Amino acid sequence: MAAYRILIKASAGRELERLGTKADRTRIVERIQSLAHDPRPHRYEKLAGYSDRFRIRQGNYRIVYLVADQRREVMIFKVGDRKDVYR
Repeated sequence: MAAYRILIKASAGRELERLGTKADRTRIVERIQSLAHDPRPHRYEKLAGYSDRFRIRQGNYRIVYLVADQRREVMIFKVGDRKDVYR
């Protein structure tokens, strides 16, 4: 199975740079990179009201993303603390 291409919106990249400690950011980046091989990993959740948007957890942080299966792309929309990410 061919890998998906990972795209990160500029706003999500800025959010990622401002998050927690360097160790937190490293774990989040590893989790994002793992989406290239499996865009719907164990314990992913579909966002209500969308057919192609999902979220995954990484500790207290959430990664919100869109999967475009035809183009084999994963677009990261939002990265943030679980209390703030859905606002």
